[in-house]
Amino acid sequence: MIALPALSALFAATLSLELVAVNAHGTHPGRAHVHHVHKRQATSTAAASLSVAATTSANIAGTSTTSAGAPAATNSTSAAAAGSAIGTGAYSVPPLASISMGMPSGAVPTLESTYTPGASPTYISGAPPLPTKFVFSSADWPELDKVPPTDSTQVATWMKELDGHDIPDITPTQDGSCAGDPAAAAQAEERGWWTCGGWTSGNDVVSCPDKMTWGVSFDDGPAPYTPKLLEYLDDKDISATFFVVGSRVISYPDILIAEYMAGHEIAVHTWSHHPLTALTNEQIVAELGWTRHAIQQVLGVTPTFMRAPFGDIDNRVRAISNAMGMRPIIWTTGPGGPFDTNDWHVPAGTVTAPAQFQIFQGLLGNATLMDTGFIVLEHDLFEITVDLAVGYTLDAALNHNPAFNLESIGQCLNLPAGNMYLETTTNTTTTGTSTSGNSSSAAATGGSSSGTSGAAPRFGPVSVYALAGLALVAFCL
Repeated sequence: MIALPALSALFAATLSLELVAVNAHGTHPGRAHVHHVHKRQATSTAAASLSVAATTSANIAGTSTTSAGAPAATNSTSAAAAGSAIGTGAYSVPPLASISMGMPSGAVPTLESTYTPGASPTYISGAPPLPTKFVFSSADWPELDKVPPTDSTQVATWMKELDGHDIPDITPTQDGSCAGDPAAAAQAEERGWWTCGGWTSGNDVVSCPDKMTWGVSFDDGPAPYTPKLLEYLDDKDISATFFVVGSRVISYPDILIAEYMAGHEIAVHTWSHHPLTALTNEQIVAELGWTRHAIQQVLGVTPTFMRAPFGDIDNRVRAISNAMGMRPIIWTTGPGGPFDTNDWHVPAGTVTAPAQFQIFQGLLGNATLMDTGFIVLEHDLFEITVDLAVGYTLDAALNHNPAFNLESIGQCLNLPAGNMYLETTTNTTTTGTSTSGNSSSAAATGGSSSGTSGAAPRFGPVSVYALAGLALVAFCL
């Protein structure tokens, strides 16, 4: 298991190396991304590594093995490891067994389409045009990948958004982990702390309402290899939700623009990717505010959804997020545990790629047992995680029998495209801030939910087995 502080340090160090080594701002004329727009408009293996894998969130809760009665995925792990047809050669993805930490990097992809200031997305009615081309100036922004200071005029202004909202008086955790703060972990239900027990509130989005629907999302970008993912999604006519880190937004603005203009959804994933429950109210506001501001400066729109890094959210964090107009989205906890692909473990060297793919196949099998759809945790930060998605996991879902329907999270919630952004939303009600009646998503083994409202389904009491497993969950990026 990777301790959270060590994982956060690895995350920041890797980002620094990648940003120095790679410039992903190259332009490349090519075909326009139109498939997503049309779709939117139409519908509005080493033993040591395997031992480490057993301590990941998926394996602890049992998601590396399909639950009893769940049909297996169509494509086998052994076939994928041998570099069979499930690997997508058109995208220069290595054989599964060759994907590992320290492997040689492939060519940095270029964007197939670029957009000029003043262009507007055609799939969102009334969307503002793209702003003047973003030019980075260090004087205008907090230090990259660090928790922003709280003594700025910007943070003071954003703090006023909390006025009139009931922000629970909950002491910050030590480091966002259960092991790092046993006292807080003992109060997990009272705190509504997802990290320790999977506790959620009624306003959290934790699944898609329709069975066999995968709400596709990627965290931690934009990043140098994101264009490869965008090309694949365009070719397969799939829309996704990108939870972006503010520090990455101002580092790779052209990639963010390409995501947005192609019909993908953009949501907030904080400025520095720090566990939010370990921060003060002011620091949480700064993390969310600066990321929201960065997105608005680059795209001209302000997201209305967010995801907490590591899924580390409690009633205080969600109340602040809701007060700032951002509804929390968490990945699903279904039969066997959280739907975490553990793709981030492969570049960390703690899980092999074949083992990771086996975990993912277990998730797909478990998803067939649910009465609702599901949301899965994946990442576009590293070349390895992009290759796993483009060459293996997404293909496995598309080729699965029975078939899955792959959509962005907003689509799977049946939301109008414009409702993903403050400037174009038709939602006239304020984001809910109630944190009463916490429930644990660890009990999310099915059960129908309301059809089109997009409300998060409520689940019954958590089982002792699932709670024990989740209490040991390793953090994921």
